Amino acid sequence: MVDGKVNNIKTYILLGDKMLKYKIYVFLFFIIGALSINIAYASNNNLELFGKVIYLDAGHGGVDSGATYKNIKEKDINLEICLKLEEELTKRGAIVYQTRYGDYDLSLPNTINRKRSDLSRRSNVINRANPDLFISIHLNAESTGIWRGPQVFYNDNNEDNEIIAKLFQKELNKSLKGNRDYKKDNGLYLQKRVKVPGVLIEVGFLSNNNDRYLLKNKEYQTKVSRIITNSIIYYFK
Repeated sequence: MVDGKVNNIKTYILLGDKMLKYKIYVFLFFIIGALSINIAYASNNNLELFGKVIYLDAGHGGVDSGATYKNIKEKDINLEICLKLEEELTKRGAIVYQTRYGDYDLSLPNTINRKRSDLSRRSNVINRANPDLFISIHLNAESTGIWRGPQVFYNDNNEDNEIIAKLFQKELNKSLKGNRDYKKDNGLYLQKRVKVPGVLIEVGFLSNNNDRYLLKNKEYQTKVSRIITNSIIYYFK
């Protein structure tokens, strides 16, 4: 009788092991199936950025207007483009965060160096989120009013940054008939502190009559956001 009980126990153990393995296989099968369905759904519905996390930074804000021309302020156009860019990226499946959604900065109250505090806190929130990519949107300006067109700047603290800058500059030049070159600038405070891949895009020159006219135009802002979105898709591919 003892041998029979032992054999029965061994049988139950073996059956239990087989059932456990079976349940694990079934679970994995459903997980893989669900992932395959999601990937197929994303591919068939133009969700090329499905699951990608992207952090957008609208430059300046609050008391810091950035470049200005009469009553036109860089901070406002930066935000408009970032909001349109979020809309375009979300349509393509991305998860999007922003450093600001209104006319304010991120500096600590009563701080001595408000600009440094703002940029430091922006870099901190981006690093904590650890996104797949960050994009900082700005406008350029200079005294002659001659220069025009978008330009991409990068810091070489991440090996992907130059690749991103080159790709984005190429797409912006091609679509907006520009001729500017992407440029390395390791002195930019935000870009120097952010560890994840990303670039700063000067979308155009507020000091240039033609650029200024375009940058105020909502349709042009949408066009720029779509070019950047497509550039992001090309980068991840």
